[in-house]
Amino acid sequence: MKYIHFLNFLFIFLLCINCKGDAQIPKSNVKIENKKPTISAEKISSLQNFIKNKIYNQELAIFIDFKIPSNKFRFFLYDLKNEKILEKGLVAHGSGSEIPGSAELQFSNIENSLQSSLGKYEISSSYVGSFGKSYRLKGLDKTNDLAMKRAIVMHPLSCMQDVEQKYPSCLSWGCPMLSQNFFDKIAKYIDASKKPIILYCYY
Repeated sequence: MKYIHFLNFLFIFLLCINCKGDAQIPKSNVKIENKKPTISAEKISSLQNFIKNKIYNQELAIFIDFKIPSNKFRFFLYDLKNEKILEKGLVAHGSGSEIPGSAELQFSNIENSLQSSLGKYEISSSYVGSFGKSYRLKGLDKTNDLAMKRAIVMHPLSCMQDVEQKYPSCLSWGCPMLSQNFFDKIAKYIDASKKPIILYCYY
C-alpha cells in the first residue's frame, strides 16, 4: 500500500513540474512581442547630417524600415532632439516590391513598376484626391527622384489597420500607405511644422 501511495505521489510531483515548465513558455514570447522598436544610430546620424543647415525640420523626421514585415509597426515618427519615437504604425509597400516565393523585397525608381523606392523624401504639399487628403513626396536621392513623376504620395486607405496584424498588410502601387486613423495622427505633426519634414525609407 505504501508503495502505491509513493507511486501516486511521484506521478503528481512529476505532473506539477511539467505544468510549471509549460507555464513559463509564454513569458519568453511576451518579451519578444513587446520588444520596443528601434531605429539604428547609423540611420539617424545619416539623416541628421543630411538635414543639417538645410531648410528641413531639424527636430522631427519619419523613418520607414522595410526590413520589418508589413504586419508589424515599421513607420516611425522620430523626435531627433529628444531621441525617441513619438508615433509608430503600419505602412504598406508596393505590390511590385513583392518577390514570389520569397520574404525579401525589391525596390526601384522605375515608372509603372509598382515598387516602393528607397531613399529620403521631402514631405511636400497636401492635396485632396481619390484617397482623400494626401501628401506629395519629392524624392531627394537617385533611388527615388522620379517620385513626383510616378505620383508616389503618402495617403490613407481603408484596408490598412491601426494595430499589428497576424497576416501581411494590403499592398499599394508604390506609395507609403497608412490607416486613416494613423494618417490623421501623423498629418497633425506635418501640418504644424513650419519646415518640410523628411521621410527616410530604407531596407
